[in-house]
Amino acid sequence: MRARGAARARGEPAPEAAPDGPPPPGPARRPEGAGAGRGASRLFPKTGQKRQQRRAEAGEPRSPADTLRASPPRAPPRTPGLRRSVYFSSPQEPGVRLGTEFFNQPAVPLARAFLGQVLVRRLADGTELRGRIVETEAYVGPEDEAAHSRGGRQTPRNRSMFMKAGTLYVYIIYGMYFCMNVSSQGDGSCVLLRALEPLEGLESMRQLRGTRRKGAAGRPIKDRELCNGPSKLCQALAIDKSFDQRDLAQDGALWLEHGSPQPSGPAVVAAARVGIGQAGEWTKKPLRFYIRGCPWVSVVDKVAEQDIQART
Repeated sequence: MRARGAARARGEPAPEAAPDGPPPPGPARRPEGAGAGRGASRLFPKTGQKRQQRRAEAGEPRSPADTLRASPPRAPPRTPGLRRSVYFSSPQEPGVRLGTEFFNQPAVPLARAFLGQVLVRRLADGTELRGRIVETEAYVGPEDEAAHSRGGRQTPRNRSMFMKAGTLYVYIIYGMYFCMNVSSQGDGSCVLLRALEPLEGLESMRQLRGTRRKGAAGRPIKDRELCNGPSKLCQALAIDKSFDQRDLAQDGALWLEHGSPQPSGPAVVAAARVGIGQAGEWTKKPLRFYIRGCPWVSVVDKVAEQDIQART
């Protein structure tokens, strides 16, 4: 008491009064929140749960240990990687431009791989025309008697066939029509694009082809007739000799996008190529590929389709 009075006189804080009598026997108690009750929680789970419940009802914050016990650890978030396939795009994502690696394969598998992909043409005014490829022909190089590169000969006309895969080879026939090919893996090899299913810009295609067919007595062009032939599709997409030797993987006016899932098996017909003239045994080789039952195909081979039906 004297010490407290002296402290008040000096203006100092009074010392805390010691508890009466000696401290109770046993280990010292830890203050709450500094690990108290951890051992009890491990040995007596129900006791720990009741203590957590009382704290929650009283509005007290939970200790870190209680939080870890109440909620299981979460797996660290996965960082998404770059979505890239061997074709520079995701095969599940339509509308993505196909790159050089897509074209860098032999002519026959490339001709099949083209089926279902979408050819895009951007006109000078920004209008985009789209068509799904439904028919192709493969030309396998110097040994192919029907190819412009037969015998390995190179000319100013066919130089594109010997350039890197994905290079456009556009040539003129009958002095007025164009045909468009894409070079493939192997010198002198390419794929002819024969027919498209028009998807976008049909009215523009119709205007480019002309509102009336030659010799059709005023009958307008039907949708299925817009691109059902190699020269027709070039006309409908405004493709001419100026596209020769362009890179389909890099060009700003013409490119290929990933389309619908690639058809396979009985859905694809392998038939003889069309209009190749005198090419010996190569005349009948099944190097033309088209989607079976597709109304936009230029020429249907009923015999080849019957063979497929007989095998399935």
